[in-house]
Amino acid sequence: MSSYLDLGGCRKRRRGGEKVFKFKTFGENGCPVEFDGSFRDNVKALVEYGHLEVNLCGNGVFSWSFQLEVHRHPPLHVVLFIVEEQIQASSSSSINLHCKHCQYVGWGHHMMCNKKYHFLLPSKETVAACFNCDETSFDDPNPEKGKFNLVELKGHIMHGVFHSNGFGHLLCVNGMEMGSDQLAGYQIMEFWHRLCTGLQARKVSLNDSSKKRGMELRLLYGVAYGHPWFGRWGYKFGRGCYGINQPIYQKAIEAIQGIPLCLLNHHLSISNNDISVIFSRYQALSDHSMVTLGDLFHFMLELRSRLPKENSIDSCNPATVETNCRWSPKRVEAATRVIVEALKNAEFRWVSRQEVRDAARAYIGDTGLLDFVLKSLGNHIVGNYLVRRCLNPVTKVLEYCLEDISTVFPNSEALIINNSKAKPRCKITKVQLMKDIAYLYKHILKDQKPTLSTGVFSAIPMATRIILDTKFLVKEYTEELSMKGNSNCSNGKTFNLLCTVISRSDEIDEELKKPLPPYECVCLKENATFDELKQEVEKNFREVYWRLRSFVVETIVNLSVKGLDLVMGSVEMGQKLVFIGSNEDQIGMDDGGGSGIVDCLCGAKEDDGERLISCDICEVWQHTRCVRIPNNEEIPHVFLCKQCEEKIVFLSSLP
Repeated sequence: MSSYLDLGGCRKRRRGGEKVFKFKTFGENGCPVEFDGSFRDNVKALVEYGHLEVNLCGNGVFSWSFQLEVHRHPPLHVVLFIVEEQIQASSSSSINLHCKHCQYVGWGHHMMCNKKYHFLLPSKETVAACFNCDETSFDDPNPEKGKFNLVELKGHIMHGVFHSNGFGHLLCVNGMEMGSDQLAGYQIMEFWHRLCTGLQARKVSLNDSSKKRGMELRLLYGVAYGHPWFGRWGYKFGRGCYGINQPIYQKAIEAIQGIPLCLLNHHLSISNNDISVIFSRYQALSDHSMVTLGDLFHFMLELRSRLPKENSIDSCNPATVETNCRWSPKRVEAATRVIVEALKNAEFRWVSRQEVRDAARAYIGDTGLLDFVLKSLGNHIVGNYLVRRCLNPVTKVLEYCLEDISTVFPNSEALIINNSKAKPRCKITKVQLMKDIAYLYKHILKDQKPTLSTGVFSAIPMATRIILDTKFLVKEYTEELSMKGNSNCSNGKTFNLLCTVISRSDEIDEELKKPLPPYECVCLKENATFDELKQEVEKNFREVYWRLRSFVVETIVNLSVKGLDLVMGSVEMGQKLVFIGSNEDQIGMDDGGGSGIVDCLCGAKEDDGERLISCDICEVWQHTRCVRIPNNEEIPHVFLCKQCEEKIVFLSSLP
């Protein structure tokens, strides 16, 4: 098997000596660069190690590629593309430049940034569409318009975008469940997490639409763990749709997690005996009592992570699989213990079958018995351990290792069989486990029966809808107090200040009450003056924001100083300062992506990405779902909100 993105073999893209980086470490400090500056400095340092692409996304757009080795045997590579998108190249209309993702997650008050940085892992199909080596040369100075715009193509394995102020969005993650045959979802997330951490990103949002076998993972993992699947990497509630806030979301999680299994089993067993069988099956596998629905889903998902991919796990010793062997149960048990002890001595690392066999021969002379037990032990439980067996893809040799499963099967020392008559309590395969999870998900969480619409169970459909309506998650990677300044200040003694700005026009118009831009970390030498500080603030904010490209600092809020005064001694290290200034350039001054007013029945006051409809009289926007227009129906040509409709009825009744 070879890499599907081995671009070195393309005649028109042959690159001599391009460096290949390790996928598993790329983004860590030192791989490939020391990330010791601000976000913008770290991006600039990173792209210096990339291969500069020509006309990949059109004229005037810079892009770089990095060859990443996923594993060597069999060889598999992917390519990371970084595309720098400048706001001037995006559109001639400033209205279209506002980031809808910022608007949806609650960052709509942020000013437009001068640049975006797209980080892309393209899929096979994207590469085939973009890198047509047979028909088009990438050195062509006049490529067909839009043909190579990698950013606009769909179906990437991963697509993330950062604004130049360090705020970003993870737009898509398509692992094996979504068709990728190279990388699993967790591998992609680990890669993205390293990039965000290394680059010193500030906050990153995502729209959680992850699914597995038709199940919404934000609901499944919310019930099992109290947080979505992306919570493994620190992503938390960012913003709910339809007016949902964090306390409402948390109460919905707790309500559905705390449903008593005994009551649920009693109500559902009347019409659906299969659910009772599933409850009993996993209670038998667990050595502790599962009381709530959250306990059950948590145990099932934990068990899934421990089960081998193909084989089944018995809750007792698998040595009874072949009870008609020529060795007595005592000899089989003795050989099993010796092999397990040999694997323990290997300190949970993978060892070859021959190495395990040689270690066991010091105590068991019968090689036929050892071969039989080694064959029987593959992917089975012995005591508190799961004996894993797999074929090394490089050496083609069988290897074994131990995995501690005491957290999944606690107090399982009694699982070792002392005689051939013992029978396993239960046997479960990964396929069966996933079927059971999907069955419970469908009949309890999604398709509730009338028996679940009363009493304590009436909370299930409402809580489910609240959890599913909570899609936007946010992770804060760099707090303001730990932000790093410009790396150019690394020579000599320096100190950092957190600075932001406000336009003189915004200060005068108090009714606007616009939020301040996020603070930027400014690094100064210890002998810097306030004139130098103002110049550094102007440079930073002009570089970041489109609106402030001609910004000139005039004064500092609540600080009366002269230009030649030393900064150190007048302010404390890490202090927050607000600078007031003037801005001659008024193009793109609006800070919102849309001009309409949102005032929905659910309480939403801003666009949250859900389908909206505007009243033809008052022009106020509301969710179509909240005004009872199904998503599968088209928006009517004429629509009146309830208030305007009532006013018309009232006026028509007047004499």
